[in-house]
Amino acid sequence: MTTIVVLVEQSNGNVRRASLETLGAAKASGGTVIAVVQESEAVAPALAKHGADRVVVLKGDGRSSPDRTARDVAALVRETGAKACLAAASSSGKQLMPRIAAELDSTVFSDCTGLDLSGTPKVVRPWLAGKLIATLESNAPVFCATLRPNTFGLREAPAAGEVVVKPSSNVLKAIVTAIEAKAGGKLDVKEAPVVVSGGRGMKGPEHFGLLEELAAAFGNAAVGASRAVVDAGWRPHSEQVGQTGKTVSPQLYVAVGISGAIQHLAGMRTSKVIVAINKDADAPIFKVADYGIVGDAFEVVPALTAAVKSVRAQR
Repeated sequence: MTTIVVLVEQSNGNVRRASLETLGAAKASGGTVIAVVQESEAVAPALAKHGADRVVVLKGDGRSSPDRTARDVAALVRETGAKACLAAASSSGKQLMPRIAAELDSTVFSDCTGLDLSGTPKVVRPWLAGKLIATLESNAPVFCATLRPNTFGLREAPAAGEVVVKPSSNVLKAIVTAIEAKAGGKLDVKEAPVVVSGGRGMKGPEHFGLLEELAAAFGNAAVGASRAVVDAGWRPHSEQVGQTGKTVSPQLYVAVGISGAIQHLAGMRTSKVIVAINKDADAPIFKVADYGIVGDAFEVVPALTAAVKSVRAQR
């Protein structure tokens, strides 16, 4: 049976949803899943619930080093004879997986939206800035990949969750001294199940309050923005969706006043349902939208917000 190592991200005792999705995708392959987490044994029950047959806790001196983590994970892969190593395509996963692959003399398949480990490893991923969807195979001794958040969904597959504590190595080339977290605990656009994004059609930063109200009405939504909006200083770069921003794949993507340049489409076209609101009926965004509303955003968005609130109030 194939052994799969999965990197798990956690903060303050809470496992990131994207990591749980990655665990589920690994478990669906039918192999033995080993979850690797740093410092905390407290998350083991949650990992077992979502498919971890074994939980390896790397205990160090409290200092965070991507080089050390990569060395430790690669050593675990070799020790267990694992044939695959997976992580969520988060900032941390994208930072660590290339290092791990280099340690294992392998390569990385990044931001995958499909995964098949039943035979020769195969993945599906956007290619050429999202213009194509490619199916790729790997002949590497160890298959390394990052999986796009909100693509595979949560999967409850209770497993043993045996906990093993291992000491971290002494490799300390680069050390993370501090992490500046976003204020207010807002959902990140990469992990939110609903994303409401605005473009230049919002006409100014003062009008993004309309989108924030719509996001609040959904209750589980994040506000995103196009590159033009971020470049103009209307919204922070952390909210930018697109080729030079963040790639998202929510259950619902609402594009308001966004024309649909190819650079923006590259960051959101794998969303499950796309709703476009634009006064220009010929805007390219309508070519990828599942539902399109041609109209003034300042009239449509408040009406949509009221409708969402009404539906949620009836539940």
